[in-house]
Amino acid sequence: MDIYKSKRLDNLKYEIRGPVYEKALVLQNQGYKITSLNIGNPAAFGFETPDEIIHDIIVNIRNAQGYVDSRGLFAARKAVMQYYQNQGVKNSLIEDVYIGNGVSELITLVMTALLNLDDEVLIPSPDYPLWTTVVGLQGGKAIHYLCDEANDWNPDIEDIESKITSKTKAIVLINPNNPTGAVYTKEIVEKIVRIAEKHQLILFSDEIYDKIIYDSVKHHSAAGLSEDILIVTMGGLSKNYRAAGFRGGWMILTGAKHKAKSYIEGLNFLFSTRLCANVITQLGIQTALGGYQSINDLVSQDGRLAKQMNLAYEKLNSISGVSCVKPKGALYLFPKFDLDSFTFKDDNDFVMSLLEEQKILVVGGQGFNFTRKDHFRIVFLQHVEQLTIALDKIANHFNNHRK
Repeated sequence: MDIYKSKRLDNLKYEIRGPVYEKALVLQNQGYKITSLNIGNPAAFGFETPDEIIHDIIVNIRNAQGYVDSRGLFAARKAVMQYYQNQGVKNSLIEDVYIGNGVSELITLVMTALLNLDDEVLIPSPDYPLWTTVVGLQGGKAIHYLCDEANDWNPDIEDIESKITSKTKAIVLINPNNPTGAVYTKEIVEKIVRIAEKHQLILFSDEIYDKIIYDSVKHHSAAGLSEDILIVTMGGLSKNYRAAGFRGGWMILTGAKHKAKSYIEGLNFLFSTRLCANVITQLGIQTALGGYQSINDLVSQDGRLAKQMNLAYEKLNSISGVSCVKPKGALYLFPKFDLDSFTFKDDNDFVMSLLEEQKILVVGGQGFNFTRKDHFRIVFLQHVEQLTIALDKIANHFNNHRK
């Protein structure tokens, strides 16, 4: 008898590791060298975890042999609590902080605890696709609100409100945004908080890139901005501390926790069923948050990340028929190309042909639940020299397929 996958998977996707990625693996196995600009994996490009974090983990590793509290080590949770207290969050407790195996696991847990069949969650478009995928896996329905490219990819506030129904349970905010690089002003964040208050929705704020900010832009966290709704704010080690493989993430509950007693009971139950997050990584969280913030050097005007971002932005915009909004944060650009100027059918055709002809791997815009078919995401983690070569090949590819 044939064994079939769950029907819940039929309409779900994760193109960051989808068909184009699988094709890249085939080409690699054939001996081709692939330039991977598809995934935000800092260590693969020489961005290493700070030595002091690794040192503290090594020194304390014998203390990681047993299970710990399902919500996380006390020292790690206290460090997270103090991190948000230093940003002005009041009335937070150790019990409000949860440690997970990366933000990815936390996304799954918070949605599993919340959703019933056909419940709706408002998610930005374009989005980090795991949010949409997890909502679908839990039987919910992702409703995508628009982010406006002409307005620095800021959320369309009116569109958000127009899509709220009796089935809406939550709004997701991704700030800084993956894939666009947008960083929202305090006014935008507060407007979304007010909408959540008006309709009594949970606000989930994915802030994994909150320290990767360029050009003196300020990041405004959603944590603690309301006492009338529950706000769940997420962060982690993967990007700010270049420790993606360590799988260390956290979340803090702020606001109207008294209105969410049942939901929090559900969270505690789910965290208990997976015993605990990996303890080895938790040993480094206190050091990471309390130590020297080397990410600030990388995003400064003369820092490596800022230089690579500016190079990619300038080179992409120099290609006739291609345009790109300058990122204010994160590790990505989300360029647009004029379909009328090139022979590509759509973004999927473009990324596959770029891989086959130039051996460069990027991700099509539709992979981020974006309805337009003329965008793609590129990661600018390569060193300037390698990034220059890759961008020149992308320019050549567009020119080779110009109508």
